[in-house]
Amino acid sequence: MTKTGIRRINWLAGLGIALVCAPVLSTTTALDQKSFLHPEQRHEKIGEIITQFVQQQHYNHVAVDDELSSQVLDLYIESLDRNRMYLLKGDIEYFETFRYELDDLVKSKPLDPVFEMFQVYQTRVRERLDFALTQLETEPDFTVDETYQFDRSEEPWVASSAELDEIWRQRVKNDALNLALEEEPWEKIQEVLGDRYRGFLKRLNQVNNDDVFERFMNAFAHTLDPHSSYLSPRNSEEYRIQMSLSYFGIGASLQTDGDFVKIAGIIPGGPAAADGSLKPEDRITGVAQGSDGEIVDVIGWRLDDVVELIRGPAESVVRLEIIPANSLPGSPKTFVDLTRGQVKLEEQAAKAEITKIQRDGREWSIGVIDVPSFYRDYRALSSGDKDYKSTTKDVKRLIAELEEEGIDGLVIDLRGNGGGHLTEATALSGLFIDNGPVVQLRNANGRISRLDDPDPVPRVAYSGPMAVLVDRYSASASEIFSAAIQDYARGVVVGQQTFGKGTVQNLYSLDQYLRSEDDKGFGQLTLTIGKYYRVTGESTQHRGVDPDIALPSHINAELIGESARDTALPWDTVQTTRFRAGKPLEGMIESLTVSYAERTKDDPNFQYQLDMIRAAEEISAKKTMSLNMQTRRDEHEQELQRRLDRENERRVALGIEPVESLDDIEEDEFPDILLDQAAGIVTDLATMREMASQPAKTAQVRP
Repeated sequence: MTKTGIRRINWLAGLGIALVCAPVLSTTTALDQKSFLHPEQRHEKIGEIITQFVQQQHYNHVAVDDELSSQVLDLYIESLDRNRMYLLKGDIEYFETFRYELDDLVKSKPLDPVFEMFQVYQTRVRERLDFALTQLETEPDFTVDETYQFDRSEEPWVASSAELDEIWRQRVKNDALNLALEEEPWEKIQEVLGDRYRGFLKRLNQVNNDDVFERFMNAFAHTLDPHSSYLSPRNSEEYRIQMSLSYFGIGASLQTDGDFVKIAGIIPGGPAAADGSLKPEDRITGVAQGSDGEIVDVIGWRLDDVVELIRGPAESVVRLEIIPANSLPGSPKTFVDLTRGQVKLEEQAAKAEITKIQRDGREWSIGVIDVPSFYRDYRALSSGDKDYKSTTKDVKRLIAELEEEGIDGLVIDLRGNGGGHLTEATALSGLFIDNGPVVQLRNANGRISRLDDPDPVPRVAYSGPMAVLVDRYSASASEIFSAAIQDYARGVVVGQQTFGKGTVQNLYSLDQYLRSEDDKGFGQLTLTIGKYYRVTGESTQHRGVDPDIALPSHINAELIGESARDTALPWDTVQTTRFRAGKPLEGMIESLTVSYAERTKDDPNFQYQLDMIRAAEEISAKKTMSLNMQTRRDEHEQELQRRLDRENERRVALGIEPVESLDDIEEDEFPDILLDQAAGIVTDLATMREMASQPAKTAQVRP
């Protein structure tokens, strides 16, 4: 037996973990091995074939070696205990013995060490939750001045259980204080937190072999890039159900964030998008069935269990208790009632409106087309329906309708548009350029293909002044379109730097490649196989599209976007493809920027937006909070007063009656500041174009 093997046995025995899990043992035990988490033979097969896919099909043809193994270990540990609230320094030192073994394990060897590490984590979690339950025996003293550090992700691992006890004493006290601030009595707080901690333990004990394997394989996949992933057979089926849209939910994608489930994105055409109350990064703390149903606390729940609770019969109501994005942990919760339903294609459709801009005694009409996604009804198309819905067809129709009403300029609003069909991105670009290439695609073999405007006839649907409005959630197909408009100098891009997802993924159902000896299946692998490049040769990956004119945004680019992900593929370039751009806009953009800055300098709405962004940044920067009840109440009241003061300053400057409370503000009375600014910039463009045409007209009437 090796020294490493002996050390593993001693360490696991010290934790009270059954030794049947140690791969070096050859003796038997009276305990049933199947009752403990352990790798199954099919896991080895899956690991082996995924390794082959990674080395042969991934864009980077990654070498599965010791360097990758080291990265996998770091990500696996982070997936277990990102906030460093469970594991001890000694546990991490033990895990270090596997740092350069994981590549060999995933290729062809039993994955016992992966499960051993999970069981160490599992034991530590049980210890912490058992301790947390003991803290509920006595009501905390909320008059003591002390602080709780809720963000420990950058802190060193603690060395002893006693140190973790103190951290968890403060955590439990903070959990209790959050409820006490809602005027809950101690008996109710004991009940809620007791159920929460015991529920966490129950779900921990329900973890199965596939769950552990999936967690590890995702750590492996995410070392390649953020968009490669593995789904177990159970979650693979869940994905299939979601993609078929044959279930009823709220139309939002969810992901775990520590003990919380948070909103990762809002799906266009779904109930959440239609309601508008939920925002990305909102954290779900409770779920109720019906508007009057009892809230079920879901902090610490598994993601699939929360999804199951939210899903339900069509037209039924689900109530979500949430902590809004950019609010401090412990902030008052809000409630959102949503009627379950399917994501409807017609509700994803582009929509148009006209906004009026007053400038120098004249009223300008600016058309706005909101494009929530790049959609195409392939079912109708394949059945021969010539009236099938698509982004390009809808936008073309809307442009014609707007021009009939007499617009002076156009804004294409892509905020929050996470992408969709590539064919629609190229076709939509073709509405605004005569013809030519739109995007380049390089595959894993280095081969570069070019996607052109699909309309061979050099014609455009709209040739007037134009801006594309984007934000950090504009991704993928949105970036292809925005980049094309910018590269062809067809219009100006305004807003925030886009997401930066310039990669292509392929989904592999592993059941096609492996033979199952039972009914469990093998799951599916999503792998990045290519990258997108602009016609200039620059990638949209990582950097996204930088706007010609930057507008302020409440979306934190340091937390959201491809560049915020450690394993994101880098930005790079390929050769420029031949294309014919319009007249360069640099001088015009400089003039537009000066006008925009001058216009917003004294704009009360714009300055209010800046104040709100600064306040959100201050909140996001905090890592600690007071555990004194009066201090927390005072901080909350001060924040509400600051918000009220900012709102009333805006109202007074606009000549609007001040309000006595934030509750007196109507939801629809606050303007869309960024859209107003984009429309103002397009008005500037229209003014410039009109002025530029004046000399030519004057010359024509001279004798």
